[in-house]
Amino acid sequence: MYKDHKSTWTRILILLLIVLGCAAGFFALRSRASADVSEESASAIKRAVEQSALQCYVVEGAYPPDLAYLQENYGLRVNTDAYYIVYEAYAQNQLPSVRVVARK
Repeated sequence: MYKDHKSTWTRILILLLIVLGCAAGFFALRSRASADVSEESASAIKRAVEQSALQCYVVEGAYPPDLAYLQENYGLRVNTDAYYIVYEAYAQNQLPSVRVVARK
Protein backbone atom coordinates (compact mmCIF):
# COMPACT_ATOMS: atom_id res chain seq x y z
CA MET A 1 0.00 0.00 0.00
CA TYR A 2 1.33 3.42 -0.98
CA LYS A 3 1.60 6.16 1.67
CA ASP A 4 1.97 9.76 0.61
CA HIS A 5 4.85 11.18 2.67
CA LYS A 6 4.29 14.62 1.24
CA SER A 7 0.84 14.91 2.83
CA THR A 8 2.21 13.64 6.17
CA TRP A 9 4.83 16.39 6.22
CA THR A 10 2.19 18.92 5.24
CA ARG A 11 0.01 17.86 8.15
CA ILE A 12 2.95 18.05 10.54
CA LEU A 13 3.83 21.52 9.28
CA ILE A 14 0.23 22.72 9.65
CA LEU A 15 0.05 21.31 13.18
CA LEU A 16 3.35 22.99 14.06
CA LEU A 17 2.11 26.34 12.72
CA ILE A 18 -1.10 26.02 14.73
CA VAL A 19 0.83 25.26 17.93
CA LEU A 20 3.21 28.19 17.32
CA GLY A 21 0.26 30.50 16.61
CA CYS A 22 -1.44 29.47 19.85
CA ALA A 23 1.78 29.99 21.80
CA ALA A 24 2.27 33.45 20.28
CA GLY A 25 -1.33 34.37 21.13
CA PHE A 26 -0.90 33.16 24.70
CA PHE A 27 2.22 35.26 25.25
CA ALA A 28 0.60 38.33 23.67
CA LEU A 29 -2.42 38.03 25.98
CA ARG A 30 -0.18 37.42 28.98
CA SER A 31 1.85 40.52 28.21
CA ARG A 32 -1.30 42.64 27.88
CA ALA A 33 -2.74 41.26 31.12
CA SER A 34 0.50 42.10 32.92
CA ALA A 35 0.34 45.68 31.62
CA ASP A 36 -3.28 45.98 32.79
CA VAL A 37 -2.35 44.79 36.28
CA SER A 38 0.52 47.26 36.43
CA GLU A 39 -1.79 50.14 35.42
CA GLU A 40 -4.38 49.11 38.03
CA SER A 41 -1.70 48.92 40.73
CA ALA A 42 -0.41 52.38 39.84
CA SER A 43 -3.96 53.74 39.99
CA ALA A 44 -4.54 52.11 43.39
CA ILE A 45 -1.31 53.58 44.76
CA LYS A 46 -2.30 57.04 43.51
CA ARG A 47 -5.69 56.76 45.21
CA ALA A 48 -4.06 55.61 48.47
CA VAL A 49 -1.65 58.56 48.48
CA GLU A 50 -4.45 61.03 47.71
CA GLN A 51 -6.68 59.55 50.44
CA SER A 52 -3.86 59.73 52.97
CA ALA A 53 -3.20 63.35 52.01
CA LEU A 54 -6.90 64.14 52.40
CA GLN A 55 -6.96 62.43 55.80
CA CYS A 56 -4.00 64.58 56.85
CA TYR A 57 -5.85 67.70 55.68
CA VAL A 58 -8.94 66.76 57.69
CA VAL A 59 -6.95 66.03 60.85
CA GLU A 60 -4.31 68.78 60.70
CA GLY A 61 -5.93 71.44 58.49
CA ALA A 62 -3.15 71.32 55.89
CA TYR A 63 -1.98 68.94 53.22
CA PRO A 64 1.32 67.20 53.96
CA PRO A 65 4.50 68.71 52.49
CA ASP A 66 5.84 65.45 51.09
CA LEU A 67 5.31 61.72 50.73
CA ALA A 68 7.66 60.91 53.61
CA TYR A 69 5.36 62.79 55.99
CA LEU A 70 2.46 60.53 55.03
CA GLN A 71 4.60 57.45 55.45
CA GLU A 72 5.84 58.49 58.90
CA ASN A 73 2.63 59.91 60.36
CA TYR A 74 -0.24 58.21 58.56
CA GLY A 75 1.05 54.70 57.97
CA LEU A 76 1.14 54.95 54.17
CA ARG A 77 3.07 52.05 52.67
CA VAL A 78 3.92 51.98 48.96
CA ASN A 79 6.25 49.82 46.91
CA THR A 80 8.84 52.37 45.82
CA ASP A 81 10.98 49.60 44.31
CA ALA A 82 8.31 48.89 41.67
CA TYR A 83 6.85 52.40 41.20
CA TYR A 84 8.05 55.98 40.87
CA ILE A 85 5.83 58.27 42.92
CA VAL A 86 5.91 61.99 42.21
CA TYR A 87 4.26 64.00 44.99
CA GLU A 88 4.12 67.75 44.38
CA ALA A 89 2.61 69.95 47.10
CA TYR A 90 1.86 73.51 45.96
CA ALA A 91 0.25 74.98 49.05
CA GLN A 92 -1.06 73.77 52.38
CA ASN A 93 -4.66 74.24 51.26
CA GLN A 94 -4.41 72.65 47.77
CA LEU A 95 -4.55 68.94 47.03
CA PRO A 96 -1.06 67.86 45.96
CA SER A 97 -0.42 66.49 42.49
CA VAL A 98 0.32 62.75 42.58
CA ARG A 99 1.70 60.73 39.66
CA VAL A 100 2.59 57.05 39.83
CA VAL A 101 4.60 55.31 37.11
CA ALA A 102 5.71 51.69 37.06
CA ARG A 103 9.45 51.13 36.96
CA LYS A 104 10.60 48.97 34.07
